[in-house]
Amino acid sequence: MKILQINASARREGANSTKLANTVTERLKAAHPAATVTLRDLAATPVTVLDEAALGALFTPAEQRSATQAAVVAEYDALISEIQAHDAIVLGVPMYNFGVPVQLKAWIDAIARAGVTFRYTESGPEGLIKGKTVYVALARGGLYRDQPHDSQVPYLKTVLGFLGLTDVRFIYAEGLAMGPDAAAKGFAQAEADLAQALA
Repeated sequence: MKILQINASARREGANSTKLANTVTERLKAAHPAATVTLRDLAATPVTVLDEAALGALFTPAEQRSATQAAVVAEYDALISEIQAHDAIVLGVPMYNFGVPVQLKAWIDAIARAGVTFRYTESGPEGLIKGKTVYVALARGGLYRDQPHDSQVPYLKTVLGFLGLTDVRFIYAEGLAMGPDAAAKGFAQAEADLAQALA
């Protein structure tokens, strides 16, 4: 097994989402002792944002790209190759203002490419990153699970499914900003979710 862990917190140290993602990866390695792990920290190595310049690079023929444009495309190509090469994806995802961190959004924008990781067919879109399991380690200060104001889970299910990643398992650590008792309960719930996700 090849495991790719993506830490999406804006904090490089001490993030609860990273702590939870580390635990998921450790449990996967315990279950698969020969597994290898690739770690990508999006705070330490931010992904180039998909802005006008990056879009221009993608739509410029390879032989006509400037050095700057070629570098952006090469960066995105490497991220796509990385996810394609791994069997299990572990996402450490905090909640910022009801959404995913900009670091994670930039990574998603980089790997979502028509004709490479998805395509449109006569019957609709088809995801091309298949046969992988995604473990999403969610760390939240409040309580959002199965609530209408949880915009993260529907978004992640939709965008990951669009890319072909349909086996997505969520591990929730919630209430982490609501006092020590609530935080302890949140991490206990995460343990229960993780046990189910790995069953």
